[in-house]
Amino acid sequence: MATRGPASSAARNRGPALAALCLLLGTGRFPAADALRPNVLLIMADDLGIGDLGCYGNSTLRTPNIDRLAAEGVRLTQHLAAAPLCTPSRAAFLTGRLALRSGMEANDGYRALQWNGGSGGLPENETTFARILQQQGYATGLIGKWHQGVSCQSRRDHCHHPLRHGFEYFYGMPFTLVNDCHPGRPPEVDAALRARLWRHTQWLALGVLTLAAGQAWGLLSVPRGAVLGAAGLLVLFFGSWYASFGFVRRWNCLLMRNGDVVEQPMVLERTAGRLLREAVSYIERNKHQPFLLFVSLLHVHIPLVTRREFLGKSRHGLYGDNVEEMDWLVGKILEALEENGLTNTTLTYFTSDHGGHLEAGDEALGQLGGWNGVYRGGKGMGGWEGGIRVPGIFRWPGVLPAGREIHEPTSLMDVFPTVVELGGGETPQDRVIDGRSLVPLLLGAAEHSAHEFLFHYCGRHLHAARWHDQDSGRLWKVHYMTPRPLLRGWRDPAQPSSALRPLQRPLGSSAPVPRLRAAVPRGGRQGGRGRGGAQSHPDPRALTVLPEPHPLEAVAAALLWDLPLLLLHPGRRPQREVTAAPPAGEAQ
Repeated sequence: MATRGPASSAARNRGPALAALCLLLGTGRFPAADALRPNVLLIMADDLGIGDLGCYGNSTLRTPNIDRLAAEGVRLTQHLAAAPLCTPSRAAFLTGRLALRSGMEANDGYRALQWNGGSGGLPENETTFARILQQQGYATGLIGKWHQGVSCQSRRDHCHHPLRHGFEYFYGMPFTLVNDCHPGRPPEVDAALRARLWRHTQWLALGVLTLAAGQAWGLLSVPRGAVLGAAGLLVLFFGSWYASFGFVRRWNCLLMRNGDVVEQPMVLERTAGRLLREAVSYIERNKHQPFLLFVSLLHVHIPLVTRREFLGKSRHGLYGDNVEEMDWLVGKILEALEENGLTNTTLTYFTSDHGGHLEAGDEALGQLGGWNGVYRGGKGMGGWEGGIRVPGIFRWPGVLPAGREIHEPTSLMDVFPTVVELGGGETPQDRVIDGRSLVPLLLGAAEHSAHEFLFHYCGRHLHAARWHDQDSGRLWKVHYMTPRPLLRGWRDPAQPSSALRPLQRPLGSSAPVPRLRAAVPRGGRQGGRGRGGAQSHPDPRALTVLPEPHPLEAVAAALLWDLPLLLLHPGRRPQREVTAAPPAGEAQ
């Protein structure tokens, strides 16, 4: 994405939006001047699929509160996460910048933070929307999941903590939910490594026992000291890894209020209620001043801990129960706005950090976890729509038109310049901001998205890119790497390359490909070596034109796994996402 100069950036970002605001003021459609700086309520679900909501076409899960939010506001149908995993996606959301720019994308291996005790996290020199709104006089709070690191050199320096990134108040989980947080669930954090270490420990223990038995029975001429030394080394080896993996629940699964730990390990059955009370209390405490509240829900991440009153209520097992409980939580937060007279002065936004987690299922119930509608792929898949297309709902009664749909490509990164602009701040001019203000688009002052290019990364590898022809509004997409999902989603990266699907079917024009290549941000890689569960396409000529509008209901759910490389625009006709091999005679 091209670097923007300070002067041109300010003119391009603020000009259309200010013109739109002036137009609305002139026509009397805008509320009082105080509303020019609205309260901002941002609600982000965790691992929620776009197909899990009624307002995005689901007729089997009950989400009345989120559906009402969409009916009263603007619904984005091509809203895209900047990454298919929690840590990089949230870093991009908070800063308006691709995670690659802040170092929050991994090279290979771990693509999200794994430990509270690690030294990695969102750098202090990154600017979040919370920091800018705090400078504009907003109260700023974060309730729920952080997952952007805690400390650097010592456990108390809190260099990556929310309080160091513009949030005045934090109550929640500095890490993320994992199966390890729930007693009795199979381990999730480094499960494969943990299993290997346990096997090595068993083999070493067998060797030590053999030496001890041989020495005791006189079968082996082994000094007693050697046996004791081997036993000591075994204990040290076991202790070195069990000290971490044996206490994952205690180290990672905790609640903090600001810089203090208030529950360790956390009791998951009580957590949803606690977070709800904190969110409602924050709204009540700050109702007389402008505030930014980021409610970062733990739903619907595994282990899908659900309150008793919601268990067994949905048609989709524990996952469905958790989705419906999440909707109830959203409803209670919206109710708090209404009870405090803040609905009309609050910009409310709902989204998910990335696509649904296909593996968050229950084999006994035949449940496949998150549902991404007609979009193929899911969490962890950087190029396919199921991994990155997310709900996007904005509501501001009296300002944003109710029931409007926008089919233009937008990004989670766009929230940064949008809320900064509405809060009276300025986007930083000393760095590239990848997000674009949505104010003109939301108000109807702009017909097309301000994005010409959108890049879809998985780690540091560029898996796909979009080109948005702003003259015609047509959309194209090129794939540099593609996974092959199986019935339960993402295959283990250790599986051989036979699990990969090659590009197919030639397509005519590939003119936009050089422009896409030229626009790729520095530091990333176009494609890659095709390691693990993704295949590299070093000479992509694969472009897709999104078809004309057509009712989403015409799409059969069975298409999800039957059509290769499926890319759909919500509310548009299904077609194969066509990707092209190089013409005959060129290198493959």
